[in-house]
Amino acid sequence: MHVRTGSVSDLPDAMSLLDAAVAWLASRGRTGQWGAEPFSTIEARVEQIRTMLSERTARIAEKDGEVVGLCVLADTPLPYVDPAPIPELYLQLLVTDRERSGSGIGGTLVDDAVEIARQRGVKQMRLDCYAGDDEALIGVYERFGFTLERRFTVDTGQTKAWPGAILRMEI
Repeated sequence: MHVRTGSVSDLPDAMSLLDAAVAWLASRGRTGQWGAEPFSTIEARVEQIRTMLSERTARIAEKDGEVVGLCVLADTPLPYVDPAPIPELYLQLLVTDRERSGSGIGGTLVDDAVEIARQRGVKQMRLDCYAGDDEALIGVYERFGFTLERRFTVDTGQTKAWPGAILRMEI
């Protein structure tokens, strides 16, 4: 597997990964995280990913020339998370090819992010994730070496607030 820097030219592959992840989640009745509509059909989400790819550090995992994962890193969290009191690297997005689940793509991208954090001299890396349903996503990130810092909710205008968790890794 090869990890390279991504750019806005990777938008079609990023949307394909995200659309497949939404379909996979929806097929398991897990629509609380990202809903059931493909990312590519929601212009605000397409623009959000375009911005991430053009303004932040995007890392693309490839295997045999095919994009199999995407990680987006930034110096600050998304607006619904309070900034840290110390410099950090914030993992804003991690998505992998659902057909290759368990093949180490996510771990490779997290290891790459840790190396970037070390190069930048920051002392921590954080992320936020969906903490609903059975909280399985929290467990995924804990297996990558993150520790649960706190839980939070985001008012999305729906009947239920979106449940989230912030996880942290010391570098």
